[in-house]
Amino acid sequence: MAISIYPITGNFAAEIGDVDLSAPLEPVEIGAIKRAFWDYAVLIFPAQNLTEQQHLDFAAHFGPLETSVAALNTKARLRLRADLADVSNLNSRNEIWGEQSRMRMLQLGNRLWHTDSSFKFLPARASLLYARQIPPIGGHTEFADLRAAYDALPDEMKRRLAGLVAEHSLANSRLRTGFTNFTEEERAGLPPAPQIVVRTLPENNRKSLYVASHAGRILGLPDEEGRALIDRLIAHATQRQFVYTHRWRLGDLVMWDDRCTMHRGTEFDDLRWTRDMHRATVSDIANSCEQERVAAA
Repeated sequence: MAISIYPITGNFAAEIGDVDLSAPLEPVEIGAIKRAFWDYAVLIFPAQNLTEQQHLDFAAHFGPLETSVAALNTKARLRLRADLADVSNLNSRNEIWGEQSRMRMLQLGNRLWHTDSSFKFLPARASLLYARQIPPIGGHTEFADLRAAYDALPDEMKRRLAGLVAEHSLANSRLRTGFTNFTEEERAGLPPAPQIVVRTLPENNRKSLYVASHAGRILGLPDEEGRALIDRLIAHATQRQFVYTHRWRLGDLVMWDDRCTMHRGTEFDDLRWTRDMHRATVSDIANSCEQERVAAA
């Protein structure tokens, strides 16, 4: 049976049915999923039952897998293998974290609008988040369509943005939440990275904004002016008409195109309820400036 596609809106976010991601997929199925991914940018696969390896095997169809940023801190004990990001409120002993735990303070930044790994020179292409345990209340994920947001910009703003490059850093987003407690290893392993502000998606030639809370300044502009422009673009892109809110069900696997979406987690009682999510992340093919043939400095 062919996979089934149920769009949530006309061109943003779709549910995918009649596919078991724990089993090997036929090339025709992978092709159909990829085409839906380029069209809708966010895909939801309900009622999956995946091992860690099956999760990673499916993600590998879309490109090479990233190593989790958490692995940079060699003194920390990881709860998951290094090629899975631990998007949970659990410590290495599978206990709910403490109110002042370092990981809790670090992950508060996930409640800001962002796109995964834009702070890396080689950013993410796709993220695949799998729900192993969810809280009864809250803990949703919101997604913003940066393609539609770009299309809705006035022509004058599109001309202004053409060729601009922003500097992204994990420290920029975490500073917004008051977190500065990075180790020397983390600081050395995560230098600021240049990323184009408007990029073109090669699969369909659609243009998209590429902004996030990780962006701290725009090269060539005064810092205050650049930061104001970044904040203005984020506010524009996260208007209600561009946003889909996903209310998680156990076993959901949601994948999104990091090149043309932003997302954020919503609040829940993280000192009471467990939210255990594993994320596989696929690297892009090159730095966004290189892909647009724009000098980064």
